[in-house]
Amino acid sequence: MADIASTLSQLAGGLRFTLGIFFLTLLFSIPLGLLVARGRMSKNKIVSGIIRVYISIMRGTPLMLQLLLVYFGPYYIFAVKLSDLDVGPFKYRFVATIIGFSLNYAAYFAEIFRGGIQSMPVGQYEASQILGFTRMQTYFRIILPQVVKRVLPSVTNEVITLVKDTSLAQVLAVTEMFTTAKNLASAQVSVMPFIVAGVFYYVMNGVIEIVMNRAEKSMSYYS
Repeated sequence: MADIASTLSQLAGGLRFTLGIFFLTLLFSIPLGLLVARGRMSKNKIVSGIIRVYISIMRGTPLMLQLLLVYFGPYYIFAVKLSDLDVGPFKYRFVATIIGFSLNYAAYFAEIFRGGIQSMPVGQYEASQILGFTRMQTYFRIILPQVVKRVLPSVTNEVITLVKDTSLAQVLAVTEMFTTAKNLASAQVSVMPFIVAGVFYYVMNGVIEIVMNRAEKSMSYYS
């Protein structure tokens, strides 16, 4: 029992970093994804072309590689000391993790949002114009709420994937939950830490699924 209690206590410490990566990534990647989606649909070919390349790179290369580039890039390209990039109490390795995850997931969210926006009937825009809505009012008050309802299942899938992808932060030596479980399993010569960590991940995804399903049902009036 003492070993189990110790395992749970140490995994809880790693869980704080896992949750930090998860929530901060969503905080930055969803708004960025909306901006990227708008840029992807821009009539300016230069802007849309740059965004296409960005999305292609983010989706076509491993997230682990992107994390390494974000972390080591400032040092090898600009000769900046990584310790100079710390943000308050947060080491740059954690900051780089958030930047890498946010840039990666923004590309995926952007394509989801773009598909939702482009699926809206032209009549929605024409009707709002007749009613005297501005383009901004049309987008935020009429189009975006319906888009959110349509893309919510796809967004849920990405959010669930994000929970599992947080384990990739180990490549930058961020001691999140999976890294803690691996260290404990090695020290205890037991698979129990992995099993406990698996339960944590499963419960987190279960909670996310419940929350997202309720959010989808609450927006059923847009159907």
